[in-house]
Amino acid sequence: MLTLVKKIFSSKNDRLIRHYRKEIRKINSLEESYQKLSDEDLKAAFLQLKIQVQEAQDSKKALEEVLYDSFAITREASKRVLKLRHFDVQLIGGIVLHEGKIAEMKTGEGKTLVATLPVCLNAMVGKSVHIVTVNDYLAQRDAELMRPLYEFLGYSVGVIVSGNYDDNDRLQQYSSDIVYGTNNEFGFDYLRDNMKYDFHQKVQKTHHFAIVDEVDSILIDEARTPLIISGPANRTLDNYKAANVVALKLEEEKHYTLDEKNRTILLTEEGVNEAEKLFGVDNLYSIENAILAHHLDQALKANKLFKKDKDYVVREGEVVIVDEFTGRLSEGRRFSEGLHQALEAKEGVQIKEESQTLADITYQNYFRLYEKLAGMTGTAQTEASEFLQIYNLEVVSIPTNVPILRQDLNDLIYKTEAEKFKALVAKIIELHQKGQPILVGTASIEKSEKIHELLQKERIPHSVLNAKQHAKEAEIIKDAGRKGAVTIATNMAGRGVDIKINDEVRSLGGLYIIGTERHESRRIDNQLRGRSGRQGDPGTSQFYLSLEDPLLRIFGSDKIKNIMDKLGLDEGEHIESHLVTRSVENAQKKVESMHFEARKHLLEYDDVANEQRKAIYRVRDEMLDPNHNISHKIIENRQEAIAMLLQKCEVFSEEDDLGLLCAQAQEDFNALLNQDSLKEYYKINHNFEGYIEEILSHDYEEKMQILDEKTRNEIEKLVYLQTLDNLWREHLYVMDNLKTGIGLRGYNQKDPLVEYKKESYNLFLELAAQIKYTAIKMLQKVQLKPAVKENEKEAELARQKLTNSTEGATFGNTKTKPVRNEPCPCGSGKKYKDCCGKSGPKSGALAKHKES
Repeated sequence: MLTLVKKIFSSKNDRLIRHYRKEIRKINSLEESYQKLSDEDLKAAFLQLKIQVQEAQDSKKALEEVLYDSFAITREASKRVLKLRHFDVQLIGGIVLHEGKIAEMKTGEGKTLVATLPVCLNAMVGKSVHIVTVNDYLAQRDAELMRPLYEFLGYSVGVIVSGNYDDNDRLQQYSSDIVYGTNNEFGFDYLRDNMKYDFHQKVQKTHHFAIVDEVDSILIDEARTPLIISGPANRTLDNYKAANVVALKLEEEKHYTLDEKNRTILLTEEGVNEAEKLFGVDNLYSIENAILAHHLDQALKANKLFKKDKDYVVREGEVVIVDEFTGRLSEGRRFSEGLHQALEAKEGVQIKEESQTLADITYQNYFRLYEKLAGMTGTAQTEASEFLQIYNLEVVSIPTNVPILRQDLNDLIYKTEAEKFKALVAKIIELHQKGQPILVGTASIEKSEKIHELLQKERIPHSVLNAKQHAKEAEIIKDAGRKGAVTIATNMAGRGVDIKINDEVRSLGGLYIIGTERHESRRIDNQLRGRSGRQGDPGTSQFYLSLEDPLLRIFGSDKIKNIMDKLGLDEGEHIESHLVTRSVENAQKKVESMHFEARKHLLEYDDVANEQRKAIYRVRDEMLDPNHNISHKIIENRQEAIAMLLQKCEVFSEEDDLGLLCAQAQEDFNALLNQDSLKEYYKINHNFEGYIEEILSHDYEEKMQILDEKTRNEIEKLVYLQTLDNLWREHLYVMDNLKTGIGLRGYNQKDPLVEYKKESYNLFLELAAQIKYTAIKMLQKVQLKPAVKENEKEAELARQKLTNSTEGATFGNTKTKPVRNEPCPCGSGKKYKDCCGKSGPKSGALAKHKES
């Protein structure tokens, strides 16, 4: 009876693990037979599985059929090449990843080795498998560690890290069967690919299967920051310094109110008046001064909400963002909407030009491009619902190979930060004298340097690991388990790097973790705790908090403060109870919920842009396809462009202003229309479209006939792509502005998201029409000159000289027919089209137009 009740009430996770254990028994049953094979026979057996998968009609089904053998062979190969045998729990992790789920595995459980199982299986299809890590060091380390195993099984390995790789290098890396790289590099390569003008230069050919290591860091923590490729916007920078001066002169409460919780600053009426006086304007919110109001908002945020050495650092005259979750410097990233310039004005460094978005995508939408996505981390259950909602990824918690012996003690809470640090330093001294290694986790660079100073005074030897020393990260964190070692680390805490201890340290109690404050996310705290107690090692973790910590000050309940007041604690005394620890966790849940809403909000808006992005990129891919002929699209677009021209001139009958139509046609399409011919055509056909199309088509064909078909197709595609890219960038800029101001619609009782969807849809329809019109305009106006030389190199160079003006370019071909708008070669002084070019048979409307 008890067994039946347990079965009914056991969690879904437990039931899954029981199911996987049955699968593992099948893999284990194959171990003995593969052990007997020689290296060559083992390789041959694996190759046979590959052939079976690639010849199957349904590759997904084929992968399921070979899973047991693939895992068994991979484990056997690992034993021989790496001297590492996968544990049963690692095999479970491998199946979870293969199924496109998140494997939650504690620190030290060997996630790097786990990934080899689904990677070797899924790479059999013949498409690249991508393994995504949080930094270059881990990408290179993991690739080099696992390379011998992959190469033994006949796979090639590529690594994508930041550096000066040209397209050929990148292409070579991406063409490997297995590709390691960072989330930033994969994302930016995708954006760069969709800005290229040659199909063969695109480096990412497929998005088949990706395994994201430290999946919570990449898909949750970094999901609020979209990937953006920017270019200069050529807008004025004069107002940033002025706004900073004004912001420093305004007083809190009197001129503005500050809400730290929601990170907002609002000017009071008196503040608006004071700002107007300081700026020397009559109305801060008039159209001409709206930019000043925006700059002032950003200047106030820069001065009051963003802290140096916490949110950013100043290095070599530049403001560099500090990632709030990892503590690393975010090289190359800039705050948007003028905030970065406001910080530069605050710090007195050179203010860099505002940039315009050229291409962007969120991590959510980038990783949703993959046919199959999986992830692994030590901490995912706290965000399991978000993974399921946003990515359709289920989290499976995998048991440890041996039980965890680490003790997680209750938080110690002090009244002031000074008391907390005093107690914390005393604990470090006590543990250091004993020889037990200590890892001190901080939430910011500022706090890590403060503890560094306190330990220096006490002459305690220690290492500091923060964004300023991230290059030495692995080396510092690797030694954190030595006897007597004291390591201070920001939240990254050597993520992805195991801290190993020896038997002497085990006898002293293992690695002791001290948290100096609770992070906004419980996962980050759990990551810090997880640095200790790997593979059954002993260890301890404890957090030292104060009522002055940001989390408790802004989000903590008054319950803790009331308890401390009632107890009448003396200076230096603390409270420690499970109730208090739970209150702190509730404060964290509030913040996590707030951040989830922010990420969801960002995604809802990006989903709108994502549909548009996919449509634009689809058209680009079509254009880049060497086998695609664009001529039919040009004919269709020309017809639409003519309809737009008539609408633009408001010409619908012979009574309308035909003079305006003729002038506009000449300006936009370099076409000479005749009013009398227009009227005559209209009387017979009751429209103008056919007449205008015949003129444009004839002019165009006459111009393009000097080119061979291949060159013509290349030029047409190039013009179309350049038009599309230029207008898409302008569209992104308009969308950015729309997004910035759309929130104000809420004051008019309208849902900003609904309004954004509606307006962005209309903007996209306008964009599509504008692309067609402008592409036809450019193609009609571009001038071509016959090439003088036949040499292929010359011809290729000539093709590249395309310009979007009537001044024209030279394209290689041996035909020598004169161009219509060029001086006639007979020497009459007239244009060719008005002289010798008039001869030859004409028909229909075009003939009448020429005769008149």
